[in-house]
Amino acid sequence: MSDTYSMSLLVALGLGLVATGAVAGVLAGLLGVGGGIVIVPVLFWLFGWLGVPEAVAMHVAVATSLATIIPTSISSARSHHRKGAIDADLLKSWAPLIFVGALAGGLLSKVIASSGLTLIFGVIALLVSINMALPKKIVLGDDLPQGPVARGLVPGFIGVFSALMGIGGGTLSVPTLTAFSFPVHRAVGTAAAFGLVIAVPAALGFVWSGWGVPLRPPYSLGYVSVPAAVLIFSASVFTAPVGSRIAHSLNPARLKLAFAAFLFLSALKMLWSALG
Repeated sequence: MSDTYSMSLLVALGLGLVATGAVAGVLAGLLGVGGGIVIVPVLFWLFGWLGVPEAVAMHVAVATSLATIIPTSISSARSHHRKGAIDADLLKSWAPLIFVGALAGGLLSKVIASSGLTLIFGVIALLVSINMALPKKIVLGDDLPQGPVARGLVPGFIGVFSALMGIGGGTLSVPTLTAFSFPVHRAVGTAAAFGLVIAVPAALGFVWSGWGVPLRPPYSLGYVSVPAAVLIFSASVFTAPVGSRIAHSLNPARLKLAFAAFLFLSALKMLWSALG
């Protein structure tokens, strides 16, 4: 990269990645959506702009996002834990199934084309944006599913698709939990802990599936772009607690609506890329 781009451009790219990490960290703590929902589209467009081949660009974006979620989720979860916002019983019940699902998602990346990952991200992000924009949250029941099949499928689904999208637990688990009348602050706090359970096995799966694959950016570990990951989480790890503190002091309804609009447009752009 240093042979192709000027030093000033590389510095600008670095600052852009740090800014992305800062915004992603705040959103992870504030909205419980997971910073990956911001990081993945930014990295996907950035890698495409830098000339990373389309065949690997989405894999690298997803894998790098997962790597950044590891320190961010630790920071965010610690902040929520100090406020008593993590449900220990739910964490113990769902974490093993989410872990297995996330590992499966990471390993599946070896056989899913970049356009397939882009399509998965676009479809689910579109649904999430619509859900966030609704004036009233969807309520499916007064309690979490109790049947053995449902109790296994729900966290497993969250693990698999969070891994394939490069996101933490919040984007899928918070709307799922609140749909079953789970208190929103405890949903956001517990989702922060789910982020770590997702990111570690999923990132390892992407490292394995991308090992030795050609055309990846320089200094990549499997599909994980180490320089991009370091720059992003160097900011997000500090800003996630800021978002967490804000989440406990205000009603972020307007911010959610603005973010839903951003996510909606991002999803449409990624769907166009996948289907075009």
